[in-house]
Amino acid sequence: MLQFWSSAFCLISLFSVSGSMLVLAQSSPVEVSSPNHQIAVHFSVQTGSGQQAGATDGQLVYAVTFHGKQVFEDSALRLELENQAPLGANVHITSAATGSDADDYSLLAGKTSKVHDPYNSLTIHVRESVGSGRTFEIEARVYNSGLAFRYHVPEQSGLSRYRLTQEDTEFRPVMDANAWALRLPNYESAYESEYVPQVLSALSNQGGVSSYILNGAPMLLHMPGLAWAAVGEADLEGNAAMYLENPTGNWTGHYLVSKISPTLDGKGPAVDATLPHNSAWRVILIGDTPGELVESNIITDLNPPNRIEDTSWIHPGKASWNWWNGDLGPDGQSAYTTKNMEYYVDFAAESGFPYMMLDAGWSDRDITKMRGNVDVPELVQYAAKKHVKIWIWLYSKAVAEQMQQAFPLYEKWGVAGVKIDFVLRNDQEGIQWYYDVAKLAAEHHLMVDFHGATQPWGIQRTYPNVLDYEAVLGLENNKAGRRDGPVNRTTFPFTRMLSGPMDYTPGGFENVTREDFVARDKNPMVMGTRAQQLALYVVFDEPLAMVSDAPSAYANQPDFRFIKDVPTTWDAIRVLNGEPGEFVTIARRHGDEWYLGSLTNWTSRDLRVPLQFLGKGTYKAELYEDAADAGQNPKHISIRQQSVRSSDTLVLHLASGGGCAIRFVPAN
Repeated sequence: MLQFWSSAFCLISLFSVSGSMLVLAQSSPVEVSSPNHQIAVHFSVQTGSGQQAGATDGQLVYAVTFHGKQVFEDSALRLELENQAPLGANVHITSAATGSDADDYSLLAGKTSKVHDPYNSLTIHVRESVGSGRTFEIEARVYNSGLAFRYHVPEQSGLSRYRLTQEDTEFRPVMDANAWALRLPNYESAYESEYVPQVLSALSNQGGVSSYILNGAPMLLHMPGLAWAAVGEADLEGNAAMYLENPTGNWTGHYLVSKISPTLDGKGPAVDATLPHNSAWRVILIGDTPGELVESNIITDLNPPNRIEDTSWIHPGKASWNWWNGDLGPDGQSAYTTKNMEYYVDFAAESGFPYMMLDAGWSDRDITKMRGNVDVPELVQYAAKKHVKIWIWLYSKAVAEQMQQAFPLYEKWGVAGVKIDFVLRNDQEGIQWYYDVAKLAAEHHLMVDFHGATQPWGIQRTYPNVLDYEAVLGLENNKAGRRDGPVNRTTFPFTRMLSGPMDYTPGGFENVTREDFVARDKNPMVMGTRAQQLALYVVFDEPLAMVSDAPSAYANQPDFRFIKDVPTTWDAIRVLNGEPGEFVTIARRHGDEWYLGSLTNWTSRDLRVPLQFLGKGTYKAELYEDAADAGQNPKHISIRQQSVRSSDTLVLHLASGGGCAIRFVPAN
C-alpha cells in the first residue's frame, strides 16, 4: 500500500511546479508530502461492506505517514449540515491540484521575528453521485513540521447556506497513543486546567453515559517508536472552536473526533454562513521529539496576513502589576488608590519596564466611568512623565456592550492596552467577537490581552495588537490553592504553548517547598525555586510579561537583574531537551544575545546542554542557578559568570522544583 501511495505521489509531483489539475478515476488515492519528504498525507475513498458491489463512492478519508511509517490510519472527513445528508460520506474524488509555496512574513511577537516556512499543497475536488451532486474541496498543506487541511464548500445549487450542525473530522492514531488532554467541564470555560497524561482509550465513554469527555485543543500525542504529534486548529475566523472527543464508548477505542462549539443557547447550527465558506484549519504537528512541535510556526502560517497598516505603536514588553500580590503598597498594606498605583508606575520606571497593568476595580459595569478610587487619566499622565504606559482591566460583557464608546475614550485618555477578562466562549459569535475587538482596538491604538479566554489560534499574525492570551492554569492559582506547580510548568510548553502566546504571569518571589506552601490571597507563595521563576521568562511565550509580585519583593534582590534584562520578543527559538511533565530547556535569541531557561518537576536532575545554538566567538554567560540547598531553601540562588563558546557543554544542576536562567552576551 505504501508503495502505491508513493507511486501516486510521484505522478502528482510531475505537475507540482505549475500547480496543475489532475483528472482522476473516481476512487484514485492522492498524496502530497512535505518539502523534506518526511511527512505525507494521503486522501482516498473508503468503500464499506454495506455498499453495492462495484461501488466507487464511499467515505472520504485521509491517512498520514512520517519517515515512511503510518502514524494516522484512515480517518473520516465529514460535515453534518442542517437538514442534509452528511457531506463526505458518499463521494468520489474528481480531480486534484498540486503546488508548492512558502509562507514568508514577520511577527512583532512570536517564536521568531521572521518566518520562512515552505510547504507543498494539494486541493482535492470531491463530488457526490447521489441527490443533487453536492461538491466540496479539501485544501491541504504539508510543512516540514506538520500538516494542515480545511474544508471549502463552494456556492452550488444543492446548498443555499453553510449551516453546520457538527463536523466529524476524525484523528485515528495507529496505536493507543499516550495523550496529554485538557479536560474541560463545558463549552464556556476559561481553558484553565491541567493537561492530564493518559492513553487515548482512557478518554472513551466506557460507562455508556450520553455525554463524552470534552477536551480542548491542541492535544499532545506520543506514539512510542513512531512520532510525537499534536492535534489543533488555526484561523477560526467565521467559525467556532474545535474540541476533541473519543466517541468509542468502550475501553478499546483510541481515536478522536472533532466537536464544534455550539451556540450559547444551543439552538440552530454551530456555524451559519454564506457560501462559499472555508472551515478552520485542522492542524497536525509531527516530530521526532516534543520540542520540534514547540518550534513550529504552522499555527501563525495558516492565518491571514497583518491587517494593521501602521504597527509602529505596538510594542511587547514587561509590566508591573497590582493584582496578584493583593494591591500591596510601600507600607505593606493593600490600597486600590491612585497614589498606590503610582507606586507600581515608579517601580516599572525604575526597572525599565514599559508598562504598568491596572487590574480590576477602577470602574463598575459601565466601563466609560470611573468609580472614583483610581483616576485613570491622572495615572496615565503621571506614568507618561516616567516613560511608562498604562494597561487597564475590562470585563468582557461590558466590552461587548460598550466598546464603541469606550475604546475612543481610552485612546483619548492615553491608555496603551486593554486586558479583557472572563470571555468564556468560543462559539461562532464569540470567535467573531475576538476579531471585532482586535479590529476596533487597533483603530484606536489599543493593544489587547485576552483573559478567561479560549486558546489562541494565530490571530496575532492578522492583528498584531493582540499581544497575549491567558487560557492557562497560571500563577494566580497560588492565591486559592495548590494547582500551580513545577509539574504543570514543565507540561505547558509542550501542550498549551503549542497554540500561541501564554500569559501565565510569572515572577513570584515568595518561593517555598511543597511542605511549606499555604495558599493565601495577599503576598502569595509559589512552590518551586527562585531560579525556576526566572527561567519561566524564557521558557514561556509571553509577549506581554507580567512581573507579578509586589515591588518590595524584588527590592535588594540581585537575581531580579535577570527579570529586568530578559526581553519578551524573540528572533529564534531552540528547544534543547524536554519531556512533558518532567523537564524542559529552551533557548531564545534576541538580536545577538541568547537567553536560556530550564525547568524540572519535583525531581532534581542534572541536564547536559550543548551550546551549539550560539554563534561564533566567545560569550559571557550570566548564570542564575539553584543554590546547593535550594531544594530545602527555594529562595537561595547562585549567580555567577563564565566564558563559553558554541563547542562547550554546560551541566545544569536543577534542584527539586528547580530551574536555571542564563543570559549569553557576545564578548566582543
